[in-house]
Amino acid sequence: MPRIRRTGFVLLSVLLATSAWAVSPAGAVVVVGKRPRLVFASDSDTPKLEALFADPTLIPDVKDLDAGVALSLPELSPERAQVVRRLDDAGVPVIAWMALPASAGYYLNATNVPAAEKRFADFEEWTAENGLRWAGVGLDIEPSLGDWAQIQQGRWGLLTTLLRRAFDGQGVVRARAAYQNLIREIQAHGYQVQTYQLLFLADERRVHSTVLERLFRIVDVRGNDEALMVYSSFNHVLDGALVWAYGEDAQTIAVGSTAGSGDPKVDQKFAPLNWDEFSRDLIVASHFSKVVGVYSFEGCVRQGFLPKLKYLNWERPVTLSAASVAKARSFRRRVQAVLWTAAHLLYIAIACLLLVGWLVVWWRKRRRVRQGAFSLAGTAARDARAT
Repeated sequence: MPRIRRTGFVLLSVLLATSAWAVSPAGAVVVVGKRPRLVFASDSDTPKLEALFADPTLIPDVKDLDAGVALSLPELSPERAQVVRRLDDAGVPVIAWMALPASAGYYLNATNVPAAEKRFADFEEWTAENGLRWAGVGLDIEPSLGDWAQIQQGRWGLLTTLLRRAFDGQGVVRARAAYQNLIREIQAHGYQVQTYQLLFLADERRVHSTVLERLFRIVDVRGNDEALMVYSSFNHVLDGALVWAYGEDAQTIAVGSTAGSGDPKVDQKFAPLNWDEFSRDLIVASHFSKVVGVYSFEGCVRQGFLPKLKYLNWERPVTLSAASVAKARSFRRRVQAVLWTAAHLLYIAIACLLLVGWLVVWWRKRRRVRQGAFSLAGTAARDARAT
């Protein structure tokens, strides 16, 4: 349910249940949802967080929705602890969203396992000092902020980094083992663990690839639950069909984004979801997921979505056009084709070399046969002239 900060990176076999949706002759899909439990992801820095919760109506609105909050913890401060206590006192479940300081890359991934382990130890100490209670712990597994910046800017340095990582299969094994150990450690302290993953990881699993893990240092691990981040704000053309396309692969779905990046150029291309888009994605996600994550809390507050959510008809049918469904299916096929090809690139290269070698040998044999035939023909002609 976490954010993807200032990135232009964008990152379908669904079993149809007629009781939940129907497919029209034209190929459109009608989806009916069911009221889920909402969890809002909040990632403001501390001054903005305090300003956000200065509104006395905010916590009652969250309580009325029977929703929870996943609060990012890039800093472990008394002020942040005070916000957690206020939510807890009001009966709002709070998930501790593990995050590193921005200088350390913010997101958890294979490059910062020791920092992630230390972060949890510091978190436990901070929790005890402030007498905090948590509904769970969330691990946001994404490329570091440095990688996101290079992806967005298309630097050549990223290419050399990716080439170096491409052959590090053992790094994937080590990272998975390390994070599984961390998850077990967190669970041993009595917490439910939720992992937040990019939607493309579902495609990577479909084709049995580790390309994304190797290149971008994400880690394919699960705790008690996994939230797949399916943000249609990065591809408005696909609308709710993107959520529909990935729904079957998700334990929990997170929709978004309702907040801008702060960069006008990025926001112009990847605009935040408006109410119609947001409510549509929520209903589609609620068909697949009993809990639906929302990124972000701040965006929902800014756009006035919380009061509207109180009156949302969750059983209102949502029609996904045949065009958007076809595009979403095609989108997943293309992503999986790229991942499969990248995963088998070495074998494809070897096969191509063998094919070229065979063609060269075949051509030389054919040439020798033709030259032999010409030689025989020439000898026969000379013999004929001699007689």
